Amino acid sequence: MTISSSAPLPLSTDRAELLVRLAQPVVYDMVVVGGGATGLGVALDAAARGFSVALIESHDFAKGTSSRSTKLVHGGVRYLAQGNLTLVHEALHERSTLLRNAPHLAQPLAFVLPSYHYWEAPLYGAGLKMYDALAGEAGLGHTEFLSREQTLHCLPTARPQGLKGGVKYWDGQFDDARFALALARTAAQRGALLVNYCAAKELLHTDGRVAGVVCQDAETGQPYTLRTRCVVNATGVWVDALRQQDGAAMQRPAPSLVAPSQGMHIVVDREFLPTNHALMVPKTADGRVLFAVPWLGKLILGTTDSPRPNVEYEPRPFHAEVAFILGESARYLRRAPTAQDIRSLWVGLRPLVKPLGDDGQHTQNLSREHTVLASPSGLVTVTGGKWTTYRLMAEDVLQKCFTCGVLQPRVGGVTVHLPLVGAPAGPVQHRLCDAQGWHSYGGEADAVRSLAGAANDLGSGLNEAMVRFAARYEYARTVEDVLARRWRTLFLDARLAATLAPAVAVLLQQETGADPQLAAFVALAAQYLQLPSR
Repeated sequence: MTISSSAPLPLSTDRAELLVRLAQPVVYDMVVVGGGATGLGVALDAAARGFSVALIESHDFAKGTSSRSTKLVHGGVRYLAQGNLTLVHEALHERSTLLRNAPHLAQPLAFVLPSYHYWEAPLYGAGLKMYDALAGEAGLGHTEFLSREQTLHCLPTARPQGLKGGVKYWDGQFDDARFALALARTAAQRGALLVNYCAAKELLHTDGRVAGVVCQDAETGQPYTLRTRCVVNATGVWVDALRQQDGAAMQRPAPSLVAPSQGMHIVVDREFLPTNHALMVPKTADGRVLFAVPWLGKLILGTTDSPRPNVEYEPRPFHAEVAFILGESARYLRRAPTAQDIRSLWVGLRPLVKPLGDDGQHTQNLSREHTVLASPSGLVTVTGGKWTTYRLMAEDVLQKCFTCGVLQPRVGGVTVHLPLVGAPAGPVQHRLCDAQGWHSYGGEADAVRSLAGAANDLGSGLNEAMVRFAARYEYARTVEDVLARRWRTLFLDARLAATLAPAVAVLLQQETGADPQLAAFVALAAQYLQLPSR
C-alpha cells in the first residue's frame, strides 16, 4: 500500500527508524522532556532556528492537558475582568498567529452572551469593546449588541423567559490534539527527533551542570542516553518531579512550583444548541465561567476549576463538577441535558503556577501566565500558561536558554509565519463546528485518500486509510492514540469509540506489529461514560 505519485509523501514516523536515531551518539543542542503543547512548541522553535533537537514523551503526544482543553483559541475574557491586560493583549495577538498557521485546525468562532438582566449587556459589552481594542488589527470581528430576537436567532434553544438581549463577540476554536500533532510533525520536518512512549528516567550531570537524559522505550524497555547542551523540562503538571530530581543531584531542594487545577467537560448532542455560535456565561452563580461550544458535530459544556491534590494521566471528575455544569446549563438552555444525555465526559489538569508558600487551594485566583525558570545546574523549566500562547512561551524558553548561557543566541521570530503540516494553500471551506471529516487533514487529505482502504468506512467518518496514515505518518501506536487524538471519537462519543476499537486494533497491529492495547482502550471508553459517585 503506497501513496500515489500525485500526493505529497509525508515524513515517515516508523518507530524502528526513530529508535535507531535515538541510539546514535549525538550531542544535541537541546533535549525537550514533555510532548504537550509547550514542549512541542519549544522543539519546533528550536529546530526552526537550526538547533539540533530531540524530544521525548512518556506517553503519547498531547496525552495530558493538551488534548483536554475547552477547544478555544482565545485572549481570555475572564482575564480581562481580572485586569490582566498584558496577558489578554499577548493572547489576542498569538490567537491570530495560531489561526493563520493552521487554518484547517483553528478558526474564528462567534460567541454570544445572553443577558437576563438589563445591566448585563452594557457591562459585558463595554468589556468586550475593550477586548476588541486590545486585539487591534488582530481582531476577528466586532462586538455587537443584540436584541432579544437576534439573540434567539443566534442561540435558538436559549431559555427565552426573562431574556433581554445579548452581546456577540469573536474568538477562536481549534482541534487541540491534532494541532499538537501538527507541531510535532512540523518540528520533525525541520530536523527534530521526536519519540513518544519514551519516558525520561534520569537527569545526567557533569561538573554541576545538566548534561543529558536517560530515557526508556516503553514498548521494549530499552534505555537510551541522550547527551545535550540544554534540557528543557516541559512536563506540565508534572514539572516538579524533574525539578526535584535535579535539586537532589545538586543538593539544592526545589520547592513545589505547580498547583494543579482540574477542568471538566461534558459532551452532548448538538440538538441542545443547534447553532454555529457558542454560548458564554461570564459569571455563573458561583463566579465561574460557563461555555457551550459547538465542536466537531457535538456540543461541549464546561469548564470547571477545582483544586486537585494529586496528578493523574486520567483524572476522574468530581460529582460536584458534573452537577455544576448540568445545573448551570439548565439555567440558560430551554431543554437542559441530563446525565443520561452525556456522550463523553473528560477531565484535564491545568499546571497553575503558585507563589512560593501558597498551598494552591484557591486555583481560580492563581495566575494563568507562564513561568520559565533556570536552575543552578542549567535545567530550564517552563510551566503554566495556556494553549493560545504556546508559541510565545516557546520563544521565552529559548530566550532563557540564551540568558543562562546553555545555548548561544540565534535570531527568533521564526515561527510567526511558519505554516504547520497540513496547512492548505487555499481558503478553508469547512467549519470546526461540523462533524469530523477529511478536512482534519487539510492539504494532506489527498495523501490519505490515496492509501488503500479509503473507501472502507469504519464509522464516525473514520476509514481504514486514516488509521494506516496515523500509524505510518502520525506516530500512532495504540487504539487510544487513534480514537482519542488522531480521530477525536473518544472525546465526542465514548460509546461509539468502543465499538470502533476492534477494527482499529486489527489495522494498527498490521501496521506496527505492536500490541494496540485494545482492552485498555475499551476500559478507558467506559470510564469516559462513568458518572462520579457522591
